[in-house]
Amino acid sequence: MTTATLTSKGQITIPVDVRNDLKVDAGDRVEFVQIAPGRYEFVAATSEVTELKGMFGKPKKTVSIEDMNAAIAQRGAAAR
Repeated sequence: MTTATLTSKGQITIPVDVRNDLKVDAGDRVEFVQIAPGRYEFVAATSEVTELKGMFGKPKKTVSIEDMNAAIAQRGAAAR
């Protein structure tokens, strides 16, 4: 198990083996994702958005921009 110590400023140094495994370097972004109360997952946020293409398959129904705008306007009016 790899450990790190929290400083008085709330900072930690990510151990080198973890940085290498996540392929993160100085300046890269990471995310803390809550997976259960009191439990978080540390995830590298270095992927390009294009890597998400095809992740969810093809949509069952296509929606036009006009239909999206109308739905947003209708929901916004209902919230008032």
